[in-house]
Amino acid sequence: MKIYVAQHAGFCFGVKRALEIAYETVSKFKSAIYTLGPLIHNPQVVEQLQEEGISPVSNLDEIGDGILIVRSHGLPPSVIEQAEEKGLIIVDATCPFVKQAQKKARLLTQDGYQVLVFGEMEHPEVKGILGVAGKKAICMSNCTDLRNLRLSNRIGVVAQTTQSTETLALVVSELVKTANEVRVFNTICTSTQLHQESSLKLARKVDCMVVVGGKNSANTKRLTNLIDKEGIPVYHIEREDELNKDWFSGLLKIGLTGGASTPKWLIKRVSESIKAVGRKA
Repeated sequence: MKIYVAQHAGFCFGVKRALEIAYETVSKFKSAIYTLGPLIHNPQVVEQLQEEGISPVSNLDEIGDGILIVRSHGLPPSVIEQAEEKGLIIVDATCPFVKQAQKKARLLTQDGYQVLVFGEMEHPEVKGILGVAGKKAICMSNCTDLRNLRLSNRIGVVAQTTQSTETLALVVSELVKTANEVRVFNTICTSTQLHQESSLKLARKVDCMVVVGGKNSANTKRLTNLIDKEGIPVYHIEREDELNKDWFSGLLKIGLTGGASTPKWLIKRVSESIKAVGRKA
């Protein structure tokens, strides 16, 4: 049995940058350090950050004073304002691609468009984009949502950075049937596209795929769903102890990939465990 790892797997630029900022903040300040929600969507890395003194909280009421690191997914401006009013020091680790999506959403609103964010309503990145886009902005996750939305004749579109370009194209093709004017900014990050393309390329050459990443990671779940459409077995795990030897019985080629918030060391650990499991299969 051979194991093949996708060319683009593991941390993207935005995640690497957020972690660098987090560790730099630890070295600079003696104050308590918090993130509103996990800095990135990977439980193992979040555990490591907690050991360094960075505590994730669910709301600002849990923070007395100290430092708030804005997570890689960003935050709505209103939340940042509340944090500043509490006297917290703000350290911004928002991914530059997310910042760009926020900037484009704000621009569309200023130009008189009703902003439509293509993404997952409950995802923190989408909430941040909606926060800068004004009260008329709405979110949709698929073409079916269009039937239930009241849209203006001038629609401006941005996407959650981890969506797929193919699905965005489908959404836009449906929008042009109902609106007089549609202006689109493709805000899907290049790293997401590379992760998806290299994983799908590998999936077409192997007998099954293992996707490593947080169960709360949108990009990892989407990666798994895209691979699933290729018609081969695909397994989404967070850690190596979730592996099942029955998955690999009789298989010769195993593909391995990881989401944009999955560390390389974890992918390597899973690879070694697959080898060990394969010997027992």
